[in-house]
Amino acid sequence: MIRKTASHAIRALGLRHGTEYFVPSMSTRTVVYKGLLLADQVGQYYRDLMDERAVSALALVHQRFSTNTFPEWALAHPYRLVAHNGEINTVRGNYNWMRAREGAVRSPVLGEDLQRLWPLIYPEQSDTACFDNVLELLLMSGYPLAQAMMMMIPEAWEQHAHMDPRRRAFYEYHAAMMEPWDGPAAIAFTDGRQIGATLDRNGLRPARYILTDDERVILASEVGVLPVPESR
Repeated sequence: MIRKTASHAIRALGLRHGTEYFVPSMSTRTVVYKGLLLADQVGQYYRDLMDERAVSALALVHQRFSTNTFPEWALAHPYRLVAHNGEINTVRGNYNWMRAREGAVRSPVLGEDLQRLWPLIYPEQSDTACFDNVLELLLMSGYPLAQAMMMMIPEAWEQHAHMDPRRRAFYEYHAAMMEPWDGPAAIAFTDGRQIGATLDRNGLRPARYILTDDERVILASEVGVLPVPESR
């Protein structure tokens, strides 16, 4: 609430660079390092990453060039919850549906203060930024991370003849609540406690993972991103 209120207030001032204001994270569990940087420049810019005392049970890293937006620091990956390889082709429709629902959303906890969250999505954002905003809203509303992701990027369940009936019922129920965010997409996500990844329903983006003998899980868009001996 504090972050969204501040962002709206700064934009309302009409400052020349007001749209560049961006808070990567106010989480107590995650630290987000963003920048228009090459992979080998991140540690040089954020010096704490070079400190051996900096330890994490999980890490989400992404490097890519912008394809449908002009490069900006605020739009660099990762976002607060996700990193994304691909494009959300339905983003305009998803954006319009989310804006249309703002007037119907209610919260017994926030009450009238809920209005301070809107607009949830800024029109000039990238597709991934829009996705991240909606995922954050679902998490803050009490949805588990995995369930929220399955709502936003469902499997191709309609014509799946062998899908478990309970799984089909899950997707059918949530299809009435939210339209799918479709497109060639491989999305990794974390809330600081869990980390995961998913592909779009057509599987149009690559993802490979390995499990090492010291119980590390490494997932990337291709094999060989990290040097792991085959014996491991």
